[in-house]
Amino acid sequence: MMKKIVTFGEIMLRLSTPDNLRMQQSQHFLANYGGSEANVAISIANYGGNVEYVTRLPENTFGEICISELRSHNVGTSNILMGGKRLGTYYMEKSAAMRNSKVIYDREGSAFSDLKPGMINWREIFKDAAIFHWSGIDAALTPELANVCLEAIQIADEMGLTISCDINFRKNLWNYGKEAQEVMFPLMKYSDILFGSEGEYAKILGFPNPGFKATKAGEKYDIEAYESFCKRISKEMPRCRAIYIALRNVMSSEHHTFAGLLYSNQSMKHTRVFDIDNVVDCVGVGDAFCGALLYAEQAFDDEQKRVNFATAASVMKNTIAGDYNLVKASEVEGLLVSEESGEVAR
Repeated sequence: MMKKIVTFGEIMLRLSTPDNLRMQQSQHFLANYGGSEANVAISIANYGGNVEYVTRLPENTFGEICISELRSHNVGTSNILMGGKRLGTYYMEKSAAMRNSKVIYDREGSAFSDLKPGMINWREIFKDAAIFHWSGIDAALTPELANVCLEAIQIADEMGLTISCDINFRKNLWNYGKEAQEVMFPLMKYSDILFGSEGEYAKILGFPNPGFKATKAGEKYDIEAYESFCKRISKEMPRCRAIYIALRNVMSSEHHTFAGLLYSNQSMKHTRVFDIDNVVDCVGVGDAFCGALLYAEQAFDDEQKRVNFATAASVMKNTIAGDYNLVKASEVEGLLVSEESGEVAR
């Protein structure tokens, strides 16, 4: 059995407008649940991994629904704290053609955002765990939550866990007077595994990214430029043994290209370019990458297979509505061995 992976973050109520309506047009919203680190946990569990999700939920019907939702996907919930006033919410307006998607967060004063250091028994949670995964969203919400992240990271480090970080930069969340670079850079220094888009790495570390411009499947891209980029990241983050980067080019809301990189042991591994010409929902695509790579870190010894698996899983998430990547490992493997998509599984 795989060793336990612990993820930490906020699960929220997602309210989405139907049929590409704008918020001011819609009289109805579609209700789902999701949040970056919960999405990661659900991906890991879908592949058969052993995962525990840590959060804080209100003691009301919405808190109960979230626990039932997580359990239905085989995610461990025994270390979820109950308390606080409300569940965080976000409103989602889907993109269409050249109109960007729109997200409005309503998470101030949520049960999770009121967490403070000392409230979570990290030593108990980590005693049989191998990996701890957190993201920049956690640190962005309040100064106290940034300190909770530091507390968890330092205890995980002391107890010998592998520490995984998704940069997850969301400019609309950094509102408490500190810049993301100021908070994230020292926290990221503890990372054994790092994940982000090339733009997120550039934002936090302060140097330019190469820019992914592929427009079709199989197109070549500048691997040497990305190797130089990763070497600069590695110098800033000397502890980090695995630097994963998701590459995406958005031609329109329904048409993206995607590829993945892994820099490890001073060696670059890269995938082919995937052409996604019918994007259903791109929310949670990065989380799908993280969930797959954390599963792959335990499942596969071969580093090329790890980045291939994570990238293909992320590509498949684009075809699934909602936050979660509801695919099995066999489906991801099937995409990797086939140049075709959309065939009938018989």
